[in-house]
Amino acid sequence: MIRSLWMLFTVALFSLGLSAQAAVVLQYHHVSEDTPPSTSVTPALFAEHMQYLEDNDFEVLPMMDVLEALKKGESLPSRTAVITFDDAYDSVYTEAFPLLKKRDWPFTVFVNTNPIDAGRRGFVTWEQMRDMAEHGGTIANHTADHTFMPRLRDGESRAQWRERITDELMVAEKRIEEETGQSVKVLAYPYGEYDNHVKDLLGDLGFIGFAQNSGAIASHSDFLALPRYPFGGVFGAMDDFRTKANSLAMPVTDVRRYQDETRRKAFDDVVVPAGSRPVLVLELEDASIAGRINCFASRQGAIKTEVVDGTTLVAIANEPLSPGRVQYNCTAGSSERGRFYWQSQQWLVTDKDGNWVHQN
Repeated sequence: MIRSLWMLFTVALFSLGLSAQAAVVLQYHHVSEDTPPSTSVTPALFAEHMQYLEDNDFEVLPMMDVLEALKKGESLPSRTAVITFDDAYDSVYTEAFPLLKKRDWPFTVFVNTNPIDAGRRGFVTWEQMRDMAEHGGTIANHTADHTFMPRLRDGESRAQWRERITDELMVAEKRIEEETGQSVKVLAYPYGEYDNHVKDLLGDLGFIGFAQNSGAIASHSDFLALPRYPFGGVFGAMDDFRTKANSLAMPVTDVRRYQDETRRKAFDDVVVPAGSRPVLVLELEDASIAGRINCFASRQGAIKTEVVDGTTLVAIANEPLSPGRVQYNCTAGSSERGRFYWQSQQWLVTDKDGNWVHQN
């Protein structure tokens, strides 16, 4: 029913010229006042987020329908949102689900299956998961045990790593299908962490991957590292939410990465050694957008940008990056009031010995 109504609505919007080929994916963990602040929004704030979407004519659509439309280059409503939750905490069922069910809004829960199988406190049960699946919920993969996907264990070969991570994914996918009847083969990377080994494995297994680098998703996005906006802690106040919910996909034609300012050799991974000042290069469709872009780096604020040949934006950190997860966020105002183009790049910065060590 939701899908049929959406398709009719999309056709109507397209005829009026009010369509787009992009969507914003919202990410939550806990919806609670009693859980870690960095990964939590309060029930009151979550209710405000949902009310804002309703009052401002957002179309909240099923994740799989949006992904299918974008892959085919089809149009979506101008303000399209997808609602997702990671880890399947019990507050998703007790606090968020009633508000979504009341609105008949679809949503996705990315689930770690081992904690649910073990009946761990603080997580939903399979019975609750089935209830959500029957009322608009897509149940998707977050690995069996929320593993650190890019990291090799001590003494582990790459072949052993591949076997272990494949097992993490496929055991979770099997349990989701056994308990809910769903198997959509979409993964949310635990902690948003990935590298090219992870992406290659995901592609070989026929999965789509979601990360946590910010921005709207579009038909030109990397479907093995799709962006989402995580809300929790300092992120999620209403001003922040409005800006991100209304954001637009940066109209890029190409994205290139370089390990240093010499730009002698492009590289395709996101893992860089400590002390690097990696370079992000965006090729833009429109020269006027390139000239309006400002970029920022985690813990550094505004960073250096340069426009080359009219449509090429070059961004580089002011200072060498320290170990951990780092993002470059690049934004530019659009012709629509209150709407910004947004593109981000995640880096996993290794330690002095060249190892990626998970950062909480």
